[in-house]
Amino acid sequence: MNVLEFSDALDALYPKTLSCSWDNDGLMCCTDPCAQVKKVLVALDATSKVLRMAIAQNFDTVLTHHPLLFKGPKSLVPSTATGERVITALQNNITVLSLHTRLDAGAGGVNDCLAAALDLRGPFREFGDSESPALGRIGTTDISDGNAFAAHVKTALQAPAVHAYLCRPVKQVAVCGGSGGDLVFPALAVGADTIITGECGYNLCLDGADSGINIITAGHFYTEQPVCKRLAQLAQEIGGAKTEIVHSDTGVLL
Repeated sequence: MNVLEFSDALDALYPKTLSCSWDNDGLMCCTDPCAQVKKVLVALDATSKVLRMAIAQNFDTVLTHHPLLFKGPKSLVPSTATGERVITALQNNITVLSLHTRLDAGAGGVNDCLAAALDLRGPFREFGDSESPALGRIGTTDISDGNAFAAHVKTALQAPAVHAYLCRPVKQVAVCGGSGGDLVFPALAVGADTIITGECGYNLCLDGADSGINIITAGHFYTEQPVCKRLAQLAQEIGGAKTEIVHSDTGVLL
């Protein structure tokens, strides 16, 4: 299977129609679209550390959640972090692909994996905003005490810390991995009493708790890292038995 076939197979599972309009993902950089995909490294981000690992262990492809090229850099030079990563990938013939907000919204993606990691029960409901109405998920838990549930979140996600803004017992739990502040009030509007996300502004957390929804933040990385196992499974299914897939659990530090 070559790079274009691999990319097309990912697009078929998680089409661009699920992406937010501001997003940029898919095939990030590639020297030869017809090159064979033989060894894939899966990670949350294509950091310098991940790329060094790919070079050292002869990976030809890196598959990530977060886009390597996101905000439209005006130049690609080694003096910038993004430029250095792209140049490193291209010089070493490493293809980088990503699935971003479409993986957040799609079935079995970021938020389904987060709900599973937190042992939430279904049936799950989708929720979101006008642009992405199926971005988040809502399930239930039997851990009604807010402090106990926050401790459960910390342990389940192996997060070094969580921040909890609590105002009521926990039952209906919304999840939105990463930066989920925009979904705090949409979650409240559809009946959630609690939302778990990676990061959310301080004042928004205070306003949310005053409005009747518990907010627990556990870190961007820790709320999205569970999806990497799913990405590795997808890559294996697409690439087949002859394709070697490795899941890197490296953190955000270089």
